[in-house]
Amino acid sequence: MSTYFNTTEVDSAVVRLAGAYPELTRLIELPEPSVEGVTCHALGLGAAPDGNGDGHKGCVVLTGGIHAREWGSCEILVNLAADLLEAYKTGTGLAYGGARFGSAQIRDLLDNLSVIVFPLVNPDGRHYSQTVDPMWRKNRNPAHANSDPACVGVDINRNFDFLFDFTTAFDPAAGPRVSSDPCDYQTYQGPHAFSEPETRNVRWLLDTHPATRWFIDVHSYSQDMLFVWGDDENQSTDPTQNFRNADFDGKRGVAGDTAYREYLPEDDANTAATLAEQFCEGVHGVRGVRYRPMSGFHLYPTSGTSDDYTYSRHLADDGQRKVHAFTIEWGKEDPRSAEASFHPPWTEMKRIIKDVDAGLIQFCLAALQT
Repeated sequence: MSTYFNTTEVDSAVVRLAGAYPELTRLIELPEPSVEGVTCHALGLGAAPDGNGDGHKGCVVLTGGIHAREWGSCEILVNLAADLLEAYKTGTGLAYGGARFGSAQIRDLLDNLSVIVFPLVNPDGRHYSQTVDPMWRKNRNPAHANSDPACVGVDINRNFDFLFDFTTAFDPAAGPRVSSDPCDYQTYQGPHAFSEPETRNVRWLLDTHPATRWFIDVHSYSQDMLFVWGDDENQSTDPTQNFRNADFDGKRGVAGDTAYREYLPEDDANTAATLAEQFCEGVHGVRGVRYRPMSGFHLYPTSGTSDDYTYSRHLADDGQRKVHAFTIEWGKEDPRSAEASFHPPWTEMKRIIKDVDAGLIQFCLAALQT
């Protein structure tokens, strides 16, 4: 790899890995093509999977490429899969700068954890970003644009089913980063939750892998490891303050107040913080870069995001298994331009890939102990 993948190359890399390591992988075809007709693939990693690929092992689902302009997310996940598979097959460890993982750790990881890598959720948006508008973030769905080319697209990471009716859920002063305006360039949420095939594909992946216990969505930028919640600050004392309770509509999203804080059980809060810290330690071990573990709200208030939806599933439906969910924000702001922040020079992106992949391996090894 000498530069960023184009859309075809991302998917081809996934398919080629499945062909090169048939005994260790499962190629997963997502059920819905994109609006422009692109079929997406995920890759299941793990030695001798049972049944649907999970058996009694826990499963971690890793997604990337939801936001079109965040090019390096795809490369991070493809490289992770390639490195893990080769290290497992050859019986060697992995080294990323100063971060080192022994052969026994790699074998333990893939023998006891099912890893699902879905590196390119939004192929149409990525193609448009790489060929027309480098700062494009959304998908390319024209259905909600009323024939206005400037109003094409939905922000996939605002289209999940979590506090989707943000104008009702949030305090008017909260200002969550989401919009109901189809012509909003960045954060249009769509007409309803799961209106988009890309979002439904992620939901399908979770539904069809019921052993999933961890979920990470890879984004950029700000050098953070985010855990739930994104709608308000967390608290573990008052369970009535939760996203399902309409009594608190109009009160969410204001920092530092006492009117509302999203309930997160203490055990889950501790687990989320521990795993986020383990990821950050893995990153730091490569070349000393420091990422911050914190809740999504402390980046900015949001609704309809992949991580909040994924964790909230077991609270909204008793039949769902609890999934600890996270969002990585790799890389940092480049003072030259926003475009340079999202598309670091390839020499730097290669370093970031090593940082984040080391963090992900450290996360997975820690997850096995929870």
